[in-house]
Amino acid sequence: MIWSKEETLSREEIEKIQLDRLQETVKRIYDKVPYYKAKMDEAGMKPEDVKSLDDLSDLPFTVKDDLRENYPFGLFTVPKKEIVRVHASSGTTGKPTVVGYTRKDLNTWTELIARIVTMAGADSTDVAQIAFGYGLFTGAFGLHYGLERIGAMVVPTSSGNTEKQIMLMKDFGTTLLVSTPSYALHIMEVAKKMGIDPVNDLDVKLGLFGGEGSTEAMREQIQKGWGMFATENYGMSELIGPGVAGECEALKGLHINEDHFIPEIIDPGTGKVLPPGEKGELVITTVSKEALPLIRYRTKDITRLMYEKCDCGRTLVRMAKIEGRTDDMLIVRGVNVFPSQIEEVLLNTKEIGPHYEIIVTRKGYLDKIEINVELEDTSLLDSYSNLDKLQLTIRHNLKTVLGIDAKINLVEPYTLKRFEGKAKRVIDNRN
Repeated sequence: MIWSKEETLSREEIEKIQLDRLQETVKRIYDKVPYYKAKMDEAGMKPEDVKSLDDLSDLPFTVKDDLRENYPFGLFTVPKKEIVRVHASSGTTGKPTVVGYTRKDLNTWTELIARIVTMAGADSTDVAQIAFGYGLFTGAFGLHYGLERIGAMVVPTSSGNTEKQIMLMKDFGTTLLVSTPSYALHIMEVAKKMGIDPVNDLDVKLGLFGGEGSTEAMREQIQKGWGMFATENYGMSELIGPGVAGECEALKGLHINEDHFIPEIIDPGTGKVLPPGEKGELVITTVSKEALPLIRYRTKDITRLMYEKCDCGRTLVRMAKIEGRTDDMLIVRGVNVFPSQIEEVLLNTKEIGPHYEIIVTRKGYLDKIEINVELEDTSLLDSYSNLDKLQLTIRHNLKTVLGIDAKINLVEPYTLKRFEGKAKRVIDNRN
Protein backbone atom coordinates (compact mmCIF):
# COMPACT_ATOMS: atom_id res chain seq x y z
CA MET A 1 0.00 0.00 0.00
CA ILE A 2 1.14 3.56 -0.76
CA TRP A 3 0.05 6.22 1.75
CA SER A 4 0.23 9.40 -0.37
CA LYS A 5 0.25 10.30 -4.05
CA GLU A 6 3.45 12.33 -3.58
CA GLU A 7 5.34 9.04 -3.31
CA THR A 8 4.65 8.26 -6.97
CA LEU A 9 5.16 11.63 -8.68
CA SER A 10 7.31 11.95 -11.79
CA ARG A 11 10.86 13.27 -11.39
CA GLU A 12 9.76 16.53 -13.02
CA GLU A 13 6.87 16.94 -10.57
CA ILE A 14 9.09 16.18 -7.56
CA GLU A 15 11.73 18.68 -8.64
CA LYS A 16 9.13 21.41 -9.18
CA ILE A 17 7.89 20.95 -5.61
CA GLN A 18 11.46 20.92 -4.34
CA LEU A 19 12.41 24.14 -6.13
CA ASP A 20 9.30 26.03 -5.02
CA ARG A 21 9.82 24.99 -1.40
CA LEU A 22 13.58 25.57 -1.52
CA GLN A 23 13.16 29.13 -2.75
CA GLU A 24 10.60 29.90 -0.06
CA THR A 25 12.78 28.31 2.65
CA VAL A 26 15.93 30.16 1.63
CA LYS A 27 14.09 33.49 1.63
CA ARG A 28 12.61 32.79 5.04
CA ILE A 29 15.87 31.86 6.76
CA TYR A 30 17.66 34.80 5.12
CA ASP A 31 15.01 37.23 6.35
CA LYS A 32 14.47 35.74 9.82
CA VAL A 33 17.72 34.15 11.00
CA PRO A 34 20.64 36.60 11.32
CA TYR A 35 23.12 33.74 11.58
CA TYR A 36 22.00 32.30 8.23
CA LYS A 37 21.94 35.73 6.64
CA ALA A 38 25.57 36.26 7.65
CA LYS A 39 26.57 32.85 6.28
CA MET A 40 24.84 33.50 2.96
CA ASP A 41 26.28 36.99 2.68
CA GLU A 42 29.74 35.55 3.28
CA ALA A 43 29.11 33.01 0.51
CA GLY A 44 27.94 35.80 -1.79
CA MET A 45 24.43 34.37 -2.06
CA LYS A 46 21.04 36.08 -1.93
CA PRO A 47 17.65 34.33 -1.94
CA GLU A 48 16.96 35.56 -5.49
CA ASP A 49 20.11 33.75 -6.68
CA VAL A 50 18.37 30.38 -6.22
CA LYS A 51 16.79 29.97 -9.64
CA SER A 52 17.17 26.21 -10.06
CA LEU A 53 18.00 23.14 -7.97
CA ASP A 54 21.54 23.33 -9.35
CA ASP A 55 22.00 26.52 -7.32
CA LEU A 56 21.59 24.54 -4.09
CA SER A 57 25.27 23.56 -4.20
CA ASP A 58 26.24 27.26 -3.98
CA LEU A 59 24.55 27.65 -0.60
CA PRO A 60 26.66 27.21 2.57
CA PHE A 61 26.56 24.02 4.60
CA THR A 62 24.94 23.76 8.01
CA VAL A 63 26.71 21.64 10.63
CA LYS A 64 25.89 20.51 14.16
CA ASP A 65 28.15 23.20 15.63
CA ASP A 66 25.87 25.85 14.08
CA LEU A 67 23.03 24.58 16.28
CA ARG A 68 25.28 24.56 19.33
CA GLU A 69 26.48 28.11 18.67
CA ASN A 70 22.86 29.24 18.49
CA TYR A 71 21.60 27.26 21.52
CA PRO A 72 18.78 27.02 22.25
CA PHE A 73 16.51 28.86 19.78
CA GLY A 74 18.82 31.01 17.65
CA LEU A 75 18.10 29.22 14.36
CA PHE A 76 14.31 29.18 14.76
CA THR A 77 12.38 31.12 12.12
CA VAL A 78 9.24 31.56 14.23
CA PRO A 79 8.69 33.22 17.64
CA LYS A 80 8.73 30.97 20.69
CA LYS A 81 4.96 31.38 21.16
CA GLU A 82 4.44 29.40 17.92
CA ILE A 83 6.56 26.48 19.13
CA VAL A 84 4.37 23.72 20.54
CA ARG A 85 7.08 21.15 21.24
CA VAL A 86 10.85 20.84 21.52
CA HIS A 87 13.11 17.81 21.29
CA ALA A 88 16.86 17.62 21.66
CA SER A 89 19.90 15.47 20.94
CA SER A 90 23.24 15.25 22.68
CA GLY A 91 26.03 17.80 22.36
CA THR A 92 29.72 17.75 23.21
CA THR A 93 29.44 20.52 25.82
CA GLY A 94 26.73 18.74 27.75
CA LYS A 95 24.10 21.09 26.33
CA PRO A 96 21.86 19.50 23.70
CA THR A 97 21.13 20.62 20.18
CA VAL A 98 17.53 21.80 20.37
CA VAL A 99 14.89 21.35 17.68
CA GLY A 100 11.44 22.92 17.68
CA TYR A 101 8.10 22.18 16.05
CA THR A 102 5.08 24.27 15.15
CA ARG A 103 1.66 22.63 14.90
CA LYS A 104 2.15 22.37 11.15
CA ASP A 105 5.56 20.74 11.68
CA LEU A 106 4.03 18.11 13.95
CA ASN A 107 1.34 17.36 11.38
CA THR A 108 4.00 17.08 8.65
CA TRP A 109 6.06 14.76 10.87
CA THR A 110 3.05 12.57 11.55
CA GLU A 111 2.28 12.29 7.84
CA LEU A 112 5.89 11.41 7.01
CA ILE A 113 5.87 8.64 9.60
CA ALA A 114 2.55 7.40 8.23
CA ARG A 115 4.29 7.07 4.86
CA ILE A 116 7.29 5.12 6.10
CA VAL A 117 5.35 2.74 8.35
CA THR A 118 2.92 2.06 5.51
CA MET A 119 5.73 1.37 3.05
CA ALA A 120 7.14 -1.12 5.57
CA GLY A 121 3.80 -2.96 5.67
CA ALA A 122 2.02 -1.56 8.74
CA ASP A 123 -1.73 -0.93 8.68
CA SER A 124 -4.72 -0.22 10.91
CA THR A 125 -4.94 -3.82 12.12
CA ASP A 126 -1.54 -3.67 13.83
CA VAL A 127 -0.85 -3.53 17.55
CA ALA A 128 2.36 -1.49 17.65
CA GLN A 129 4.61 -1.70 20.72
CA ILE A 130 7.07 1.20 20.92
CA ALA A 131 10.18 0.20 22.86
CA PHE A 132 12.10 3.40 22.16
CA GLY A 133 12.76 5.68 25.12
CA TYR A 134 10.24 8.52 25.45
CA GLY A 135 11.59 11.96 26.35
CA LEU A 136 13.67 14.53 24.48
CA PHE A 137 14.71 11.77 22.05
CA THR A 138 12.62 12.10 18.87
CA GLY A 139 12.34 8.39 17.99
CA ALA A 140 9.45 7.28 20.17
CA PHE A 141 7.19 10.30 19.67
CA GLY A 142 7.71 10.34 15.91
CA LEU A 143 6.69 6.73 15.40
CA HIS A 144 3.91 7.03 18.00
CA TYR A 145 1.83 9.65 16.19
CA GLY A 146 2.49 8.29 12.72
CA LEU A 147 1.27 4.85 13.73
CA GLU A 148 -1.81 6.38 15.32
CA ARG A 149 -2.42 8.28 12.07
CA ILE A 150 -2.73 5.04 10.09
CA GLY A 151 -5.11 3.64 12.73
CA ALA A 152 -2.79 1.19 14.49
CA MET A 153 -3.18 0.50 18.21
CA VAL A 154 -0.10 2.02 19.90
CA VAL A 155 1.39 0.49 23.06
CA PRO A 156 3.89 3.10 24.39
CA THR A 157 6.00 0.85 26.64
CA SER A 158 9.21 2.89 26.22
CA SER A 159 12.54 1.06 26.58
CA GLY A 160 13.69 -1.32 29.31
CA ASN A 161 11.81 -3.64 31.69
CA THR A 162 12.23 -6.38 29.12
CA GLU A 163 10.26 -9.14 30.86
CA LYS A 164 7.25 -6.83 31.14
CA GLN A 165 7.65 -5.94 27.44
CA ILE A 166 7.34 -9.63 26.63
CA MET A 167 4.35 -10.09 28.94
CA LEU A 168 2.53 -7.22 27.23
CA MET A 169 3.40 -8.54 23.78
CA LYS A 170 1.79 -11.84 24.69
CA ASP A 171 -1.24 -10.38 26.50
CA PHE A 172 -1.97 -7.58 23.99
CA GLY A 173 -1.20 -9.57 20.85
CA THR A 174 1.51 -7.16 19.68
CA THR A 175 2.09 -7.50 15.92
CA LEU A 176 4.60 -4.69 15.34
CA LEU A 177 7.75 -3.79 17.28
CA VAL A 178 9.46 -0.39 17.24
CA SER A 179 12.94 -0.39 18.80
CA THR A 180 16.63 -0.42 18.03
CA PRO A 181 17.65 -3.63 16.24
CA SER A 182 19.97 -4.60 19.10
CA TYR A 183 17.14 -4.32 21.63
CA ALA A 184 14.96 -6.50 19.42
CA LEU A 185 17.63 -9.20 19.63
CA HIS A 186 17.89 -8.75 23.39
CA ILE A 187 14.11 -9.08 23.84
CA MET A 188 14.26 -12.25 21.76
CA GLU A 189 17.02 -13.66 23.97
CA VAL A 190 15.16 -12.84 27.21
CA ALA A 191 11.95 -14.34 25.84
CA LYS A 192 13.69 -17.63 25.19
CA LYS A 193 15.08 -17.65 28.74
CA MET A 194 11.48 -17.20 29.93
CA GLY A 195 10.46 -20.25 27.92
CA ILE A 196 8.68 -18.16 25.27
CA ASP A 197 9.38 -18.81 21.59
CA PRO A 198 9.00 -15.48 19.74
CA VAL A 199 8.12 -17.26 16.49
CA ASN A 200 5.37 -19.51 17.84
CA ASP A 201 4.27 -17.89 21.09
CA LEU A 202 4.17 -14.22 20.05
CA ASP A 203 2.36 -12.48 17.19
CA VAL A 204 5.07 -9.92 16.24
CA LYS A 205 5.40 -10.06 12.44
CA LEU A 206 6.81 -6.62 11.58
CA GLY A 207 9.75 -4.65 12.92
CA LEU A 208 10.37 -0.91 12.42
CA PHE A 209 13.95 -0.38 13.55
CA GLY A 210 16.10 2.73 13.86
CA GLY A 211 18.24 4.73 16.24
CA GLU A 212 21.43 2.87 15.36
CA GLY A 213 23.10 1.23 12.40
CA SER A 214 22.65 -2.45 11.70
CA THR A 215 23.96 -5.02 9.27
CA GLU A 216 22.14 -7.38 6.95
CA ALA A 217 23.42 -10.20 9.16
CA MET A 218 21.64 -8.63 12.14
CA ARG A 219 18.47 -8.28 10.06
CA GLU A 220 18.67 -11.99 9.22
CA GLN A 221 19.08 -12.88 12.91
CA ILE A 222 16.06 -10.78 13.83
CA GLN A 223 13.89 -12.19 11.06
CA LYS A 224 14.85 -15.76 11.85
CA GLY A 225 14.58 -15.39 15.62
CA TRP A 226 11.25 -13.53 15.57
CA GLY A 227 9.68 -14.83 12.38
CA MET A 228 9.13 -11.17 11.48
CA PHE A 229 9.77 -8.87 8.51
CA ALA A 230 12.43 -6.44 9.73
CA THR A 231 12.73 -2.95 8.21
CA GLU A 232 14.90 0.07 8.88
CA ASN A 233 14.03 3.76 8.89
CA TYR A 234 16.25 6.84 8.93
CA GLY A 235 16.18 10.28 10.45
CA MET A 236 17.84 12.54 12.98
CA SER A 237 16.57 15.10 15.42
CA GLU A 238 18.07 18.05 13.55
CA LEU A 239 16.14 17.17 10.37
CA ILE A 240 12.82 16.28 12.01
CA GLY A 241 13.44 12.94 13.74
CA PRO A 242 12.51 9.62 12.14
CA GLY A 243 10.54 10.08 8.93
CA VAL A 244 13.26 11.25 6.56
CA ALA A 245 13.47 7.85 4.87
CA GLY A 246 12.34 4.27 5.26
CA GLU A 247 12.48 0.85 3.65
CA CYS A 248 9.61 -0.54 1.62
CA GLU A 249 8.76 -4.22 1.33
CA ALA A 250 11.24 -4.62 -1.55
CA LEU A 251 14.16 -3.91 0.84
CA LYS A 252 16.22 -2.25 -1.90
CA GLY A 253 17.14 0.93 -0.08
CA LEU A 254 15.39 3.56 2.03
CA HIS A 255 12.98 5.87 0.20
CA ILE A 256 13.68 9.53 1.03
CA ASN A 257 10.61 11.77 1.33
CA GLU A 258 11.96 14.08 -1.36
CA ASP A 259 9.10 16.55 -1.35
CA HIS A 260 10.24 17.49 2.17
CA PHE A 261 13.98 16.71 2.11
CA ILE A 262 16.41 17.38 -0.74
CA PRO A 263 19.35 14.96 -0.56
CA GLU A 264 22.86 15.45 -1.90
CA ILE A 265 25.95 13.27 -1.71
CA ILE A 266 29.24 15.10 -1.24
CA ASP A 267 32.88 14.24 -0.95
CA PRO A 268 33.36 14.67 2.82
CA GLY A 269 36.87 16.02 2.29
CA THR A 270 36.24 18.61 -0.42
CA GLY A 271 32.51 19.28 -0.02
CA LYS A 272 32.06 18.76 -3.76
CA VAL A 273 28.72 17.29 -4.88
CA LEU A 274 29.14 13.77 -6.28
CA PRO A 275 27.16 12.26 -9.20
CA PRO A 276 24.18 9.95 -8.55
CA GLY A 277 25.28 6.48 -7.48
CA GLU A 278 28.59 7.53 -5.96
CA LYS A 279 29.23 6.95 -2.28
CA GLY A 280 29.88 9.89 0.02
CA GLU A 281 28.45 11.96 2.87
CA LEU A 282 24.71 12.54 2.91
CA VAL A 283 23.65 16.20 3.00
CA ILE A 284 19.97 17.08 3.58
CA THR A 285 18.06 20.33 3.02
CA THR A 286 14.68 20.55 4.75
CA VAL A 287 12.15 22.41 2.63
CA SER A 288 8.85 22.13 4.50
CA LYS A 289 9.71 22.80 8.15
CA GLU A 290 8.45 26.01 9.74
CA ALA A 291 10.28 26.23 13.07
CA LEU A 292 13.76 25.00 12.18
CA PRO A 293 14.50 24.66 8.47
CA LEU A 294 18.10 23.65 7.75
CA ILE A 295 20.01 24.27 4.53
CA ARG A 296 22.50 21.63 3.39
CA TYR A 297 22.85 19.90 6.74
CA ARG A 298 25.89 17.63 6.85
CA THR A 299 24.72 14.38 8.44
CA LYS A 300 28.20 12.76 8.43
CA ASP A 301 26.50 9.52 7.34
CA ILE A 302 28.06 7.64 4.42
CA THR A 303 25.70 6.32 1.74
CA ARG A 304 24.74 6.64 -1.95
CA LEU A 305 21.55 7.58 -3.81
CA MET A 306 19.59 5.45 -6.27
CA TYR A 307 17.13 7.20 -8.58
CA GLU A 308 15.77 4.17 -10.47
CA LYS A 309 12.08 3.39 -9.92
CA CYS A 310 11.58 0.84 -7.16
CA ASP A 311 9.71 -2.44 -7.55
CA CYS A 312 7.15 -1.13 -5.03
CA GLY A 313 6.02 1.57 -7.50
CA ARG A 314 7.40 4.54 -5.58
CA THR A 315 9.45 7.07 -7.51
CA LEU A 316 11.14 8.64 -4.46
CA VAL A 317 14.93 8.38 -4.53
CA ARG A 318 16.41 5.63 -2.36
CA MET A 319 19.45 5.83 -0.14
CA ALA A 320 21.57 2.77 0.48
CA LYS A 321 22.01 1.44 4.01
CA ILE A 322 24.34 3.71 6.01
CA GLU A 323 27.87 2.32 5.80
CA GLY A 324 29.45 4.43 8.52
CA ARG A 325 30.13 7.97 9.71
CA THR A 326 32.73 10.56 8.83
CA ASP A 327 33.43 11.41 12.48
CA ASP A 328 34.37 9.40 15.53
CA MET A 329 30.96 9.51 17.18
CA LEU A 330 29.93 6.25 18.78
CA ILE A 331 26.32 5.07 18.74
CA VAL A 332 25.59 3.01 21.85
CA ARG A 333 22.06 1.61 22.21
CA GLY A 334 20.76 4.26 19.85
CA VAL A 335 22.36 7.13 21.84
CA ASN A 336 25.04 9.34 20.29
CA VAL A 337 28.20 9.28 22.41
CA PHE A 338 31.11 11.58 21.64
CA PRO A 339 34.56 10.78 23.13
CA SER A 340 34.97 14.52 23.71
CA GLN A 341 31.90 14.46 26.00
CA ILE A 342 33.56 11.79 28.10
CA GLU A 343 36.86 13.64 28.13
CA GLU A 344 35.25 16.86 29.34
CA VAL A 345 33.64 15.14 32.32
CA LEU A 346 36.85 13.30 33.21
CA LEU A 347 39.11 16.32 32.96
CA ASN A 348 36.79 18.28 35.25
CA THR A 349 37.24 15.67 37.99
CA LYS A 350 40.16 16.66 40.25
CA GLU A 351 41.10 13.23 41.60
CA ILE A 352 41.83 11.61 38.24
CA GLY A 353 44.52 12.20 35.63
CA PRO A 354 44.24 13.06 31.94
CA HIS A 355 44.72 9.50 30.68
CA TYR A 356 41.71 7.33 29.95
CA GLU A 357 40.52 4.56 27.67
CA ILE A 358 37.01 3.96 26.32
CA ILE A 359 36.07 0.38 25.52
CA VAL A 360 32.80 -0.46 23.76
CA THR A 361 31.68 -4.08 23.69
CA ARG A 362 28.52 -6.02 22.96
CA LYS A 363 27.25 -8.45 25.58
CA GLY A 364 24.65 -10.64 24.00
CA TYR A 365 22.82 -8.10 21.83
CA LEU A 366 23.29 -5.00 23.97
CA ASP A 367 26.10 -2.46 23.75
CA LYS A 368 28.21 -1.81 26.85
CA ILE A 369 30.60 1.09 27.45
CA GLU A 370 33.47 0.81 29.90
CA ILE A 371 35.95 3.53 30.80
CA ASN A 372 39.36 2.97 32.33
CA VAL A 373 40.59 6.08 34.15
CA GLU A 374 43.92 6.69 35.85
CA LEU A 375 43.96 8.03 39.37
CA GLU A 376 46.10 11.08 39.96
CA ASP A 377 46.74 10.30 43.62
CA THR A 378 47.66 6.72 44.63
CA SER A 379 46.61 7.42 48.23
CA LEU A 380 43.00 6.97 47.12
CA LEU A 381 43.77 3.27 46.64
CA ASP A 382 44.03 2.92 50.41
CA SER A 383 40.40 3.89 50.96
CA TYR A 384 37.66 1.72 49.48
CA SER A 385 34.96 4.21 50.48
CA ASN A 386 36.74 7.08 48.70
CA LEU A 387 37.25 4.98 45.57
CA ASP A 388 33.61 3.93 45.58
CA LYS A 389 32.46 7.54 46.04
CA LEU A 390 34.68 8.71 43.16
CA GLN A 391 33.41 5.97 40.85
CA LEU A 392 29.81 6.87 41.61
CA THR A 393 30.51 10.57 41.03
CA ILE A 394 32.09 9.98 37.62
CA ARG A 395 29.37 7.54 36.66
CA HIS A 396 26.66 10.02 37.64
CA ASN A 397 28.30 12.89 35.75
CA LEU A 398 28.75 10.78 32.63
CA LYS A 399 25.13 9.61 32.76
CA THR A 400 23.97 13.23 33.03
CA VAL A 401 25.89 14.17 29.88
CA LEU A 402 25.55 10.97 27.84
CA GLY A 403 22.21 9.60 28.91
CA ILE A 404 23.66 6.10 29.28
CA ASP A 405 25.28 4.14 32.08
CA ALA A 406 29.02 3.47 31.80
CA LYS A 407 31.14 1.16 33.93
CA ILE A 408 34.08 3.04 35.49
CA ASN A 409 37.37 1.33 36.28
CA LEU A 410 39.84 3.35 38.36
CA VAL A 411 43.42 2.22 37.73
CA GLU A 412 46.81 3.14 39.15
CA PRO A 413 48.85 6.00 37.65
CA TYR A 414 50.90 5.11 34.55
CA THR A 415 48.85 1.99 33.91
CA LEU A 416 47.36 3.05 30.58
CA LYS A 417 49.30 3.19 27.33
CA ARG A 418 50.92 6.46 26.27
CA PHE A 419 51.11 7.67 22.69
CA GLU A 420 53.73 9.74 20.92
CA GLY A 421 51.40 10.65 18.12
CA LYS A 422 47.63 10.79 18.05
CA ALA A 423 46.17 9.03 21.06
CA LYS A 424 43.83 6.12 20.50
CA ARG A 425 41.27 6.63 23.23
CA VAL A 426 38.47 4.44 21.87
CA ILE A 427 38.51 0.68 21.44
CA ASP A 428 35.34 -0.53 19.74
CA ASN A 429 35.17 -4.32 20.07
CA ARG A 430 31.60 -4.68 18.77
CA ASN A 431 32.83 -5.70 15.32
